[in-house]
Amino acid sequence: MVNIPVADLARRRLLATTRGGEELAIALPRHQKLFDGAILLIDGERAIVVRAATERWMRLEPRSISDAVELGYHAGNLHWRVRFQGEVLFVALEGRPEDYTARLGEMISARRVAVSILDEEESDGGAAERGPQADDGRATTTDHFHHDGHQ
Repeated sequence: MVNIPVADLARRRLLATTRGGEELAIALPRHQKLFDGAILLIDGERAIVVRAATERWMRLEPRSISDAVELGYHAGNLHWRVRFQGEVLFVALEGRPEDYTARLGEMISARRVAVSILDEEESDGGAAERGPQADDGRATTTDHFHHDGHQ
């Protein structure tokens, strides 16, 4: 088994280490992509299966409409991968949380934006999709990515 960070699943070339310590150099053709459960190798002795690693999210809740506009400006300008859930913005962390909060320092220190960090396992398209639901059971999230075009 090999854990691949969710942000790296779209890559065609990467280095990874299996849980057993075996180093892998993964190089995929353009028409193939990694996904949770992808089988990289299967033979008579073993199988190497991709598992999407736990993804970390920063939860940002603006205190006012003007704070939300400014927060949205920063998230878009910095090309952060985000999810929306009601009035809350979730940012996928691809580095240290401190690196993200430093960009919003004044907004956070002035308590214009509340911040918390969540560890959620990625499954079938996204951790936030498994988050709170509307009364009728529908997911209340919307994805928005600035990588490789719009979604």
